[in-house]
Amino acid sequence: MSTTAIQPIVTKAARRLMPFLGLLFLLSFLDRANVSFAALGMNQDLGFTPTVYALGVGFFFFGYVLFEVPSNMMIEKIGARRWIAPLTIAWGCVAMLMAFIHSANSFFALRFLLGMAEAGLLPGLFLYLTYWFPAEYRGRMSAFIMAAMPVALIISGPMSGAILGIESLHGLAGLKNWQWMFILEGLPTLLAGLAVYRLMPDRPRDAAWLRPDEAQALEDALARENQQATPQHRSSLRDGLLSTPVIFLSLAYFGGLIGSFGIIFWVPQIVRGFGASTLQTGFISAIPFIVALVAIITLGRYVDRTGRRFSVAIAGLLAGALGLWLAGHTTDPVLAIAALSLGAAGIMGSTGGFWTLPQLYLKGSAIAGAFAMINSVGALGGFVGPYIIGWAKEHSGGFGLGLTLLSLGPLAAAGLVALLGVVRRPHPTAARATTA
Repeated sequence: MSTTAIQPIVTKAARRLMPFLGLLFLLSFLDRANVSFAALGMNQDLGFTPTVYALGVGFFFFGYVLFEVPSNMMIEKIGARRWIAPLTIAWGCVAMLMAFIHSANSFFALRFLLGMAEAGLLPGLFLYLTYWFPAEYRGRMSAFIMAAMPVALIISGPMSGAILGIESLHGLAGLKNWQWMFILEGLPTLLAGLAVYRLMPDRPRDAAWLRPDEAQALEDALARENQQATPQHRSSLRDGLLSTPVIFLSLAYFGGLIGSFGIIFWVPQIVRGFGASTLQTGFISAIPFIVALVAIITLGRYVDRTGRRFSVAIAGLLAGALGLWLAGHTTDPVLAIAALSLGAAGIMGSTGGFWTLPQLYLKGSAIAGAFAMINSVGALGGFVGPYIIGWAKEHSGGFGLGLTLLSLGPLAAAGLVALLGVVRRPHPTAARATTA
């Protein structure tokens, strides 16, 4: 069946699957990032310094990194539904338990457990896309999933700010507002975890909402695509973990996440430093992520239409580096928010091209390993970025130095992606197979 003939089936599958996949990533990001708003009250109540807060934020990524690859291998072995469901329920429980931290050690421990539970979700979702969608559709599908990140942050700002501002919650059941915020925002994740069993069939043949002929046509298209892979498409797990493209992309993702997580976990405190109220902080903090959402969607569609994966990834990372550098060199609140918006839009917008690059070099089990390895190494940037800001603030008294240092991460990432395109230029047949 031709690409044109199969498009209605792909559209049908996308309408059924993509909203829920996006919701899962949205909830995961909400539950890992809402600590940035809890910190507005939590840090003072528990006596956390900027460095202690930054370390606690970073402990999430230690758990995330350690369990990333094993988690993704489990998805490959037992199926998405049977693995992602218990993971989602587990991280929902841990997210709610964050309400009961009482010391730095309990903060570190629960953030580590949250990282363990969330490990494997994002690369697992990207792997899941390869079971359902031919390569020429995966750029926009990947962008749809990644768009959930800024959406989560857009929602998190006003919602968390509102919860923190509800006076009637203060003291209810002996808890403070930031504690109720963790409970109320973790509860939807538990419900989503139960829904995974019903809403995430492992393969087209398992979907009750596809006719047998539709499921077979989709699986045949995916099988033909795999058979057409060139010799350059390596398939062993070792290639997925240690090949040259994976090493380059892992280090590049590390650099990009240094910048993006530095913004994510500190922007509420940067905005609060301008004199904004708690509710105003929630709404103003959402602005960079609204701009990032537009960039992710626009660039994801552009990638699928033009196939310019390397160009989008490199340009986005360079724009992100520029935005962070500008934010570090202005004291004007409006200019600072504009610069942070450029930084967030550039780094997050680059993902529409970036996450389609592994498919130019790998196939089969190697893809599963590559997604996990890249996300695992990259996640360490989620520790380094926030820590740099916390360290710099404690030593300089402001955010300028930290933001300037963060800009080096996406700048180096852009260089690595560009170098990969030169050192290991994809075979033309491989490039056509993924860009159609």
